[in-house]
Amino acid sequence: MLRLSKKADYGLIAMRHLALQPETASSSAREIAEQYDIPVELLAKVLQRLARRGLLASHQGTRGGYHLARLATKISVADVIQAIDGPVMVTACSDDVADCDQYSKCSVRDPLWRIKDRIVSALSACTIYEMATDTIPDAIFPLAVERRSVEAAVPLTPTADR
Repeated sequence: MLRLSKKADYGLIAMRHLALQPETASSSAREIAEQYDIPVELLAKVLQRLARRGLLASHQGTRGGYHLARLATKISVADVIQAIDGPVMVTACSDDVADCDQYSKCSVRDPLWRIKDRIVSALSACTIYEMATDTIPDAIFPLAVERRSVEAAVPLTPTADR
């Protein structure tokens, strides 16, 4: 199952939180962590990583904290996930390294790479602004929309021979 790491999840929560703040406001790791019940030490590390990757800017001092380094419309969900977790991968060979015994005979590698590319495209098309304002269009995820349409038209029922 494809699943975000807890760090990536916390990073997206923090980025959404910061996108909802006034442009001149900063939030500390502690403020964000307390609001969302996130371990403050872990969130601090996540925010530092996002700052090192240029997605956040930080200010020291009593009124210090973090704010978005650029407009929320210019930061994609993929940017955040990849800054924290590295490249999105769906198989062991997603990074084009032949570290699999089946690499030369694999019949699903290329289709899975194309699926990974679609996932990355969808994550890249969705911005932190859209997450913050809950305006993610269904068109970003055409496969999900198509599947929901099919499921609504043809109810799926399990068969005994599966």
